[in-house]
Amino acid sequence: MSFFEKIIEMITTKSYMESIFHGLKITLIISVFAAILGLLLGTIVALVTISKDSKWMKIPKAICKIYITIIRGTPMALQLFIMVYVIFAIKGFPTEITAIIAFGINSGAYVAENIRAGILSVDIGQTEAGRALGLNSRITMLKIVIPQAIKNVIPAIGNELIALIKETSIVSMIGMYDLTMAAKIVGSGNNLASYVVPMSVAALFYLAIVYLLTFAIKMIEKRLRASDKR
Repeated sequence: MSFFEKIIEMITTKSYMESIFHGLKITLIISVFAAILGLLLGTIVALVTISKDSKWMKIPKAICKIYITIIRGTPMALQLFIMVYVIFAIKGFPTEITAIIAFGINSGAYVAENIRAGILSVDIGQTEAGRALGLNSRITMLKIVIPQAIKNVIPAIGNELIALIKETSIVSMIGMYDLTMAAKIVGSGNNLASYVVPMSVAALFYLAIVYLLTFAIKMIEKRLRASDKR
């Protein structure tokens, strides 16, 4: 039986595809909620790190800088293990929620740096112009700086979301039934060559998700850039 015939046999076998789709559902759940958490956390951290130096902000800024340094300086797999087997080592605590928190915290550190860089890339003259018009610092940031920064950070944020989706495959290392684990189980019990088909099907699903996300990001970029020509 050829490789393509094996793929056709697999995708037409109900039990195999049910396993794959169940794994896909877990992958999407972790990815979506972790991305939301990462965007929220990253935005807050970025705004704290670029805030004015004051006695009230010294401790929050120090915490944010330590957070970014630790998260970006340690492997995602290690962070996931610590979350699962140390911090949330509570009997009955949902592993899915632990994974979402772990990936969300990890993504937040990278998102924070992307947003910070995007805000700082906006010409200081824009801020000065806003203040000259009588706008306070908060309104200037919300109405002038952040809208321009968003255009600059969309590609970087998109790359981070794509990386997040692919990184979720390591949850199989802690026994979670994601897309990668589903492909592994479907191919188990046979010879090594039998793993090729389910793993190839799983790879196609990952490719499809990444392609759709890339397409959506490009459409958002195109829409945002269109306003520059008006």
